[in-house]
Amino acid sequence: MLSEEERRDIELEAPHYATREALCIDALRIVQGHRGYVSDQALQEIADYLGLPLSQVEGAATFYNLIFRHPVGAQVIFVCDSVSCWIMGCERLLERLRAHLATDVGGTSPDGRYTLLTVPCLGACALAPVLMIGETLHGHVTADSLPDLLGKGA
Repeated sequence: MLSEEERRDIELEAPHYATREALCIDALRIVQGHRGYVSDQALQEIADYLGLPLSQVEGAATFYNLIFRHPVGAQVIFVCDSVSCWIMGCERLLERLRAHLATDVGGTSPDGRYTLLTVPCLGACALAPVLMIGETLHGHVTADSLPDLLGKGA
Protein backbone atom coordinates (compact mmCIF):
# COMPACT_ATOMS: atom_id res chain seq x y z
CA MET A 1 0.00 0.00 0.00
CA LEU A 2 1.29 3.44 -0.85
CA SER A 3 2.31 5.38 2.23
CA GLU A 4 0.39 8.43 3.31
CA GLU A 5 3.35 10.59 2.23
CA GLU A 6 3.46 8.99 -1.21
CA ARG A 7 -0.28 9.50 -1.70
CA ARG A 8 -0.02 13.10 -0.51
CA ASP A 9 2.88 13.83 -2.89
CA ILE A 10 1.01 12.25 -5.81
CA GLU A 11 -2.08 14.31 -5.04
CA LEU A 12 0.02 17.49 -4.94
CA GLU A 13 0.96 16.79 -8.58
CA ALA A 14 -2.54 15.74 -9.69
CA PRO A 15 -3.88 19.26 -10.44
CA HIS A 16 -1.22 19.62 -13.13
CA TYR A 17 -2.76 16.77 -15.17
CA ALA A 18 -6.11 16.36 -16.90
CA THR A 19 -6.34 12.63 -16.09
CA ARG A 20 -5.06 10.10 -13.58
CA GLU A 21 -3.41 8.32 -16.50
CA ALA A 22 -1.27 11.37 -17.23
CA LEU A 23 -0.16 11.37 -13.58
CA CYS A 24 1.46 7.93 -13.93
CA ILE A 25 5.07 9.05 -14.60
CA ASP A 26 5.05 11.48 -11.68
CA ALA A 27 3.58 8.78 -9.44
CA LEU A 28 6.41 6.44 -10.45
CA ARG A 29 8.98 9.17 -9.83
CA ILE A 30 7.47 9.99 -6.42
CA VAL A 31 7.38 6.38 -5.25
CA GLN A 32 10.95 5.90 -6.43
CA GLY A 33 11.95 9.02 -4.50
CA HIS A 34 10.55 7.53 -1.33
CA ARG A 35 11.71 3.93 -1.82
CA GLY A 36 14.80 4.22 -4.02
CA TYR A 37 13.28 2.10 -6.81
CA VAL A 38 9.90 0.84 -8.02
CA SER A 39 9.30 -2.81 -7.13
CA ASP A 40 6.69 -5.07 -8.72
CA GLN A 41 4.54 -4.56 -5.63
CA ALA A 42 4.89 -0.78 -5.92
CA LEU A 43 3.78 -0.96 -9.57
CA GLN A 44 0.60 -2.72 -8.48
CA GLU A 45 0.05 -0.19 -5.68
CA ILE A 46 0.41 2.72 -8.14
CA ALA A 47 -1.92 1.04 -10.64
CA ASP A 48 -4.54 0.45 -7.94
CA TYR A 49 -4.23 4.00 -6.59
CA LEU A 50 -4.52 5.63 -10.02
CA GLY A 51 -7.19 3.19 -11.23
CA LEU A 52 -5.06 2.08 -14.18
CA PRO A 53 -4.28 -1.36 -15.58
CA LEU A 54 -1.03 -2.78 -14.21
CA SER A 55 0.24 -3.31 -17.76
CA GLN A 56 -0.02 0.41 -18.47
CA VAL A 57 1.94 1.40 -15.36
CA GLU A 58 4.52 -1.30 -16.03
CA GLY A 59 4.86 -0.10 -19.63
CA ALA A 60 5.63 3.41 -18.45
CA ALA A 61 8.07 2.17 -15.80
CA THR A 62 10.04 0.05 -18.25
CA PHE A 63 10.09 2.69 -21.01
CA TYR A 64 11.83 5.42 -18.98
CA ASN A 65 15.44 4.65 -18.10
CA LEU A 66 15.35 6.87 -15.01
CA ILE A 67 12.73 4.69 -13.33
CA PHE A 68 14.69 1.99 -11.53
CA ARG A 69 12.98 -1.38 -11.31
CA HIS A 70 15.57 -2.91 -8.99
CA PRO A 71 17.49 -1.53 -6.03
CA VAL A 72 20.29 0.86 -6.95
CA GLY A 73 23.20 2.32 -5.05
CA ALA A 74 23.04 5.51 -3.04
CA GLN A 75 24.32 7.29 -6.17
CA VAL A 76 23.77 6.31 -9.78
CA ILE A 77 26.55 7.00 -12.28
CA PHE A 78 25.29 7.45 -15.83
CA VAL A 79 28.03 7.25 -18.46
CA CYS A 80 27.05 8.56 -21.88
CA ASP A 81 27.98 6.10 -24.63
CA SER A 82 26.79 8.15 -27.60
CA VAL A 83 28.98 8.44 -30.69
CA SER A 84 30.50 11.72 -29.45
CA CYS A 85 31.39 10.29 -26.06
CA TRP A 86 32.60 7.04 -27.57
CA ILE A 87 34.97 8.92 -29.92
CA MET A 88 36.24 10.95 -26.95
CA GLY A 89 36.95 7.89 -24.78
CA CYS A 90 33.94 6.86 -22.74
CA GLU A 91 35.13 3.24 -22.97
CA ARG A 92 38.23 4.15 -20.95
CA LEU A 93 36.02 5.77 -18.34
CA LEU A 94 33.81 2.70 -18.16
CA GLU A 95 36.84 0.42 -17.85
CA ARG A 96 38.21 2.49 -14.98
CA LEU A 97 34.83 2.73 -13.26
CA ARG A 98 34.16 -1.02 -13.57
CA ALA A 99 37.53 -1.77 -11.98
CA HIS A 100 37.17 0.81 -9.21
CA LEU A 101 33.57 -0.03 -8.34
CA ALA A 102 34.10 -3.79 -8.67
CA THR A 103 30.96 -4.11 -10.77
CA ASP A 104 29.96 -4.18 -14.39
CA VAL A 105 27.54 -1.87 -16.16
CA GLY A 106 24.12 -2.42 -14.64
CA GLY A 107 25.59 -3.48 -11.31
CA THR A 108 26.08 -1.90 -7.91
CA SER A 109 29.36 -1.61 -6.04
CA PRO A 110 29.72 -4.09 -3.16
CA ASP A 111 29.47 -1.25 -0.62
CA GLY A 112 26.12 -0.19 -2.13
CA ARG A 113 27.41 3.29 -2.81
CA TYR A 114 27.25 3.38 -6.64
CA THR A 115 25.27 1.82 -9.46
CA LEU A 116 26.92 2.07 -12.89
CA LEU A 117 24.70 2.56 -15.95
CA THR A 118 25.17 3.71 -19.52
CA VAL A 119 22.78 6.02 -21.33
CA PRO A 120 22.59 6.75 -25.05
CA CYS A 121 22.81 10.52 -24.62
CA LEU A 122 23.13 13.11 -21.88
CA GLY A 123 22.72 16.03 -24.28
CA ALA A 124 26.17 17.52 -23.76
CA CYS A 125 28.13 16.40 -26.82
CA ALA A 126 30.35 19.49 -26.76
CA LEU A 127 31.60 18.35 -23.33
CA ALA A 128 32.30 14.73 -24.33
CA PRO A 129 32.97 12.44 -22.68
CA VAL A 130 30.32 13.13 -20.07
CA LEU A 131 28.81 11.36 -17.12
CA MET A 132 26.32 12.14 -14.41
CA ILE A 133 26.70 11.27 -10.77
CA GLY A 134 23.27 11.58 -9.24
CA GLU A 135 21.90 14.72 -10.86
CA THR A 136 25.24 16.43 -11.50
CA LEU A 137 26.61 16.45 -15.04
CA HIS A 138 30.39 16.31 -15.49
CA GLY A 139 32.02 17.09 -18.83
CA HIS A 140 35.45 16.49 -20.35
CA VAL A 141 35.89 13.63 -17.89
CA THR A 142 39.14 11.69 -17.96
CA ALA A 143 40.19 8.56 -16.13
CA ASP A 144 42.51 10.78 -14.09
CA SER A 145 39.65 13.08 -13.03
CA LEU A 146 37.49 10.22 -11.73
CA PRO A 147 39.03 10.10 -8.23
CA ASP A 148 38.03 13.71 -7.57
CA LEU A 149 34.54 13.11 -8.97
CA LEU A 150 34.02 10.05 -6.79
CA GLY A 151 35.54 11.67 -3.73
CA LYS A 152 38.16 8.99 -3.22
CA GLY A 153 40.95 7.30 -5.15
CA ALA A 154 39.56 5.65 -8.27
